Amino acid sequence: MSMWSDFDLTDRQRELVGRATELGPAFAARAPETDRDARFPHENYADMRDAGLLALCIPSQYGGLGADYRTYFLVASEIGRHCGATALTLNMHSCSMLWSGPLADDLPMTDAERRGHQERRAALYDLVLHEKAIFAQPFSEPHTQAATGKAPFGTTARKVDGGYVVTGKKHFASLAGAATHYSVLCTEEREGSDLYPKDTIMLAVPGDADGFSVVGDWDTLGMRGTVSKSLDIDGVFVPDAHQIMPRGVYYRAAIQWPHMFLTLTPAYMGIAQAAYDFVVAFLRGEVEGAKGVKRGSPIKQFAVAEMRIKLEQMRALFLEAATDARFNPSKDARMRAYVANYTIMETVNDICRLAIRTCGGTTIMKKFPLERLYRDSRCGALMLPWSAEACLERLGRECLYERGESD
Repeated sequence: MSMWSDFDLTDRQRELVGRATELGPAFAARAPETDRDARFPHENYADMRDAGLLALCIPSQYGGLGADYRTYFLVASEIGRHCGATALTLNMHSCSMLWSGPLADDLPMTDAERRGHQERRAALYDLVLHEKAIFAQPFSEPHTQAATGKAPFGTTARKVDGGYVVTGKKHFASLAGAATHYSVLCTEEREGSDLYPKDTIMLAVPGDADGFSVVGDWDTLGMRGTVSKSLDIDGVFVPDAHQIMPRGVYYRAAIQWPHMFLTLTPAYMGIAQAAYDFVVAFLRGEVEGAKGVKRGSPIKQFAVAEMRIKLEQMRALFLEAATDARFNPSKDARMRAYVANYTIMETVNDICRLAIRTCGGTTIMKKFPLERLYRDSRCGALMLPWSAEACLERLGRECLYERGESD
């Protein structure tokens, strides 16, 4: 049974979530090893490919499953219930399809931009559908606010005949070494001009290209299976056909389609559900190795009740934000997105904290999933561009100022 089984879903949504539910037990069984060894979950990706889920957000007219934004949220959170690292990396892959698909279709483009984009994305989708391509989406860079459109990227693209030459560095690049293509956000250089955020371009850099390398270690607190190492991109040639979004379109999306940055939350929504489900099963004596079960204790019941309240608060905001997502949302809808992201990323860790305290010291053992869920859950609030602090900053300002106002 999925975490959305009693919600009002379309038949198509129920079917797609069901595919994730069916894969879930195998993902959960592999999760301890994936975490322990900081190893990418290749087997999970093979299973998702066989189930069609790597084409989840490819529009149906191109041969994909045609999931919209809300459907993606439902499916990805169900995957996160079984393996947070798999769900989080699926986000990076799926967003290349989602941003170039339904989101791009919602954005204003010239007729020429639209025609070129549709032609290029068809070829990129074909890589996923027929050549087993996996896309990463590295946009984090040291010391930059470029991801939200406030500054140019330090990674640059210089136009040459037939394509671009890309140079720069990315860090926290999930799927590093596992992806076949990296959807790199960079700023196009213009001769005689400073770098400008509106000249941001998104290019699919092949992982086997000359000048491209994965560097560094990945030995972290949590989300270890994402293998989010750093990338060195040294004069890599990328053909024109590998434009995922035309120049300037990402900038428009960052400003006018803000819910694009909320797609990290499904992994953490799933982790919260997993922690709650474990506690209920543990206290009911349904977990192998559970000793001293005291479900009749008021203290245990109060703790589970508090977890359920927090879970439902998260879920309500999660679904509302998924429904609000669109081009040029209202100010209130945008602020609800900040609230949803902040609440989910902070509350998931609080639920995991309560879970460990309620079940007791036995469950800090690695034979149980709670200690992994706790570590994974703590990572969410750190993730840019909408870290917990960034959400508070944006929300506080927008509560008090209208656009264009200043003191």
